[in-house]
Order: sequence, then structure tokens, then C-alpha cells
Amino acid sequence: MVMFRDREHAGELLGQLVNHRIDDVQNAIVLALPRGGVPVGAKVAQRLDLPLDVYLVRKLGVPGHREYAMGAIASGGVQVLNTSAIERLRITPKAVAETVQRELAELERREKAYRIGRPPLDLVGMAVILVDDGIATGSTMRAAIEAIRINKARTTTVAVPVAPRATVSAIERTVDRMVVLETPDPFYAVGSHYVDFTQTSEDEVRQLLAEAAQDNDLLRNTDN
Repeated sequence: MVMFRDREHAGELLGQLVNHRIDDVQNAIVLALPRGGVPVGAKVAQRLDLPLDVYLVRKLGVPGHREYAMGAIASGGVQVLNTSAIERLRITPKAVAETVQRELAELERREKAYRIGRPPLDLVGMAVILVDDGIATGSTMRAAIEAIRINKARTTTVAVPVAPRATVSAIERTVDRMVVLETPDPFYAVGSHYVDFTQTSEDEVRQLLAEAAQDNDLLRNTDN
């Protein structure tokens, strides 16, 4: 069942496959979902010689049942609400607003912690490659896809090392391209396909993004 030594190994393999699947990387960017997606995304960005940035998404959980999403917020002030779920569950506007404010505070905290003053990269007209260390249900990734669309990206590609077939089928209908290394059946959990699935720390995320920022500057200077 194990397929990858660690996230770096998964990222190296994923970067090779993405490189073969994507011909046009002009005005493209790799966006990694923190925290575990950042080490994977860093390797993909290195393989493709593309800029890397982090893309934060926070699920808006239903009060009392936070695992059930009634929407999501994402980097750039994007807010997506599942109005049908909110109406069906009779969630009050006050409860929605309180949930949004709580998750927004955590998103802003993480933005500051990860970026250290660096602004997010502009996504308008960009070919975005969304990367994570794996997908299970896909709720967070679907929220990210919707947020990227709102941010007026030119195209959206989802690239992950491992995901269940049903989730892949559902997501690939909403994006321009989906790249997955493995779709095991049965699928139990993302971590079961890694030898080392140690939680990625915020310090590691900051370090990888700082290194990527230097690479991004080199890429811009080369283009000029």
C-alpha cells in the first residue's frame, strides 16, 4: 500500500508527471495547500521552474458539526457559501457570520505566519497548478478550486500524489486538468500511502516559502 517515502519523494514523482502532462507553462504558478501540500508543491515548482506560493483555504463548519462544511473562505478575501445547506439546516445569519469571523481570524494568522510580509502572487490570467499531499473527500480542494475561479485564473490544474477514484472523478469535472499519481482501491487515508507522514510544521512552511520567494525573484529577473 505504501507508495512514497515522504512528501518530498511524492513531490519529485508528481513533478515529473505534471511536466509530461502540461505543455504550456507560460504565466503559470504552483499553489500549495498548507501545510502538507507545501513540501510537495515545492518539488513540483522546482521541476517545472515555476513560482511557488501558498493558498490558504478554511472550511466553514456547521455549528455543532464542524466536520460538515457550509462553505469556505480562502486567500484574497474569497468567501463561498453553500446557501442550500445553510437554508436546509436553518443556520442563522448570526451563526454564519460568527463562523466566518472565527475562521477568517485563523486564516489571517496563518497568512502572516507563512508570508512574513510578502504579498500573495496575482492570479489573474494565470495557469494555476493546485497541489496537496493527497486528497480524501476533496472538500478543501473543491473550495480552493472555486476560490481560484473567483480570482480569475486562466486555467486550473489539480495535482496530487494520491486520491480515491471517486473523488478524482468528481473533481476532474470541475477543472481543466487533473494529475494524480495513484488512485488506490480501496482507499483508507492519505497518510497510509507514505512511510513518513510526519506533520509539516509552520516553520518548515515558512522556510520553503522563503526559499521559493528567492527563486521567484530569480525567475522574474530572468524573464526581464
